[in-house]
Amino acid sequence: HSEEDMPSQSKRTALAALVIALATAVGVAWYLTRPPEETPAGGGAKDAAIPVEAVTLAPERLERTIPTVGSLRSNESVVVSTEIAGRIEAIPVEEGQSIAKGTLIVSLDQDVYRAELAQIEARLALSQTNHKRATELLQRGAGTERARDEAVAALRADEASVTLARARLAKTRIVAPFEGVLGLRRMSAGQYVDAGDPIINLESIDPLKADFRLPEIDFSKVAVGRSVALTIDAFAGEVFHGEVYAIDPLIDVEGRAIVVRARVPNADRRLRPGLFARVDLVYEVRENAILVPEQALVPRGERNFVFRVVEGKAMLTEVKTGERKGARVEIVEGLTPGDQVVTAGQMKLEDGKAVTVLPPGGG
Repeated sequence: HSEEDMPSQSKRTALAALVIALATAVGVAWYLTRPPEETPAGGGAKDAAIPVEAVTLAPERLERTIPTVGSLRSNESVVVSTEIAGRIEAIPVEEGQSIAKGTLIVSLDQDVYRAELAQIEARLALSQTNHKRATELLQRGAGTERARDEAVAALRADEASVTLARARLAKTRIVAPFEGVLGLRRMSAGQYVDAGDPIINLESIDPLKADFRLPEIDFSKVAVGRSVALTIDAFAGEVFHGEVYAIDPLIDVEGRAIVVRARVPNADRRLRPGLFARVDLVYEVRENAILVPEQALVPRGERNFVFRVVEGKAMLTEVKTGERKGARVEIVEGLTPGDQVVTAGQMKLEDGKAVTVLPPGGG
């Protein structure tokens, strides 16, 4: 009995499954084709505008730079010392004082050198008299040419000795060879010095020199007249500007580097020789560059995109990037001034999605 009923039971089961499938299909079709007004409350959330933050692009000046480090140096620097030995009579200047060119810095005792000059001048007077007498005797035929020649030689030797003595006397007074600022004294008045002993240093610090090195690969980017921007740890947040005026013609073969020197104005004398400087050499300037915040970029593989806001919708736009400037990136292709670019909220966006741009500050 049960074996005869099995075919009809299977037919009934299949028929029931078919009815359920048809009912499900009809229900899905009705849901998909129902009028918008029949959408349940809360539906359509996926079509709501997404709040985002955005910036409107404007052209900017962009400087392409090569970063390096360097040191500040005096424009002119000298350690004042004497060319002759003697006792220091006076140092009529103060340490740290600004002085003009020609200012007396050190004077040595002149007594010995004045006495030497007086002695040689007396000998010169005698030589002049002998020369005159020998010349007159030769003219009258009472003297010899040899006597006259010896008198001439003696006269010339004594004249040279006087010139030398006067030069030594002059060297007892040491004056500033250029305008600058005095350093710290190493000698005092009354002290005896030998020739070459350092007494005090003199530095010309307006302008200053900035020496730095660049890799030889950047040789074509370096030229006299290029601008440099310097930051100094002692003056955080400030930027000092200068200009390249000299490039060493000899490439350093050990480090494969170019030695460059720039001139940095220092009218207020805040900067000092020896300071460490971070240097940016400006080798190219673009006056109408487009930059976007780094967070605006949407990388996909090796390509970069941004979302532009166009008529209330997010438009996915491919861009080509260039120089990085801090937290911003130059866009060389894909955007123009006036474009509005999403900077926050783009992770929820899709191409063509409706957006609402929040006011600055997210309010």
